[in-house]
Amino acid sequence: MGSRPGYQTPLDVRKPLVVLAFLAALIAPVLSTLWISTPDVSDVQSRVISDTQAHHVVVLQPDAIPDLLAKAVVATEDERFYSHHGIDTIGLARAVLYDSANLCLCQGGSTITEQLVKELYLNGSDRGYDKVVDMVLALKVERLLSKGQIMADYLSDIPTGRNRYGVSAAACAYFHAPLADLSLGQYALLAGVTQAPSVYDPTVNPDAAINRRAQVLAAMVSENDITQAQASAAAQEPVLAGGASPGC
Repeated sequence: MGSRPGYQTPLDVRKPLVVLAFLAALIAPVLSTLWISTPDVSDVQSRVISDTQAHHVVVLQPDAIPDLLAKAVVATEDERFYSHHGIDTIGLARAVLYDSANLCLCQGGSTITEQLVKELYLNGSDRGYDKVVDMVLALKVERLLSKGQIMADYLSDIPTGRNRYGVSAAACAYFHAPLADLSLGQYALLAGVTQAPSVYDPTVNPDAAINRRAQVLAAMVSENDITQAQASAAAQEPVLAGGASPGC
């Protein structure tokens, strides 16, 4: 007899828990050793400043990140950002299950904090041993910086396509407007671009950017950040804006 639609068997419920327990048993001793051997990350902010200077962009302050942009990024990239401590164990377990079932390294389960430290300390690598180091450094950074600062640092220098870095530069390039003056659709597009700028850069591939924006808006609706009506209206906005703004 088949299961009722939407019904989870005890095995379905237990599987992620078993994976989490396995990961904890496997990783805990390694994390303990790496906590001592990895950098203390007290220089994290100076590294952010150094990177932004190299890319000729400014470090954004937490209060300069529009609320809708932060919500779009969290809904798309790291839905438990405000509740985890650097590692999203649920997302990591889900990624391990998916990759094991599909025999690939398709999903990394990386948090926003992990993505930040990957760029600052690991030259952009989070594969193999670097993934474990990445998790330890993320835990350390979360003990030092507020969530708002982590979000601001991440968005200040994230690649946004065509040798462009940071959401402020992207806002000017795509929409000819300062970050604070954008619409919901524009924030959603920025949040989508950051995951794969070479694919979703609207100046290169506007159709892919439109599709990605729709995915971000759908995620925001799912997280109750916006209504379906707001998402539908934002999806009708032009993918790029003409003209110029004195604020850029």
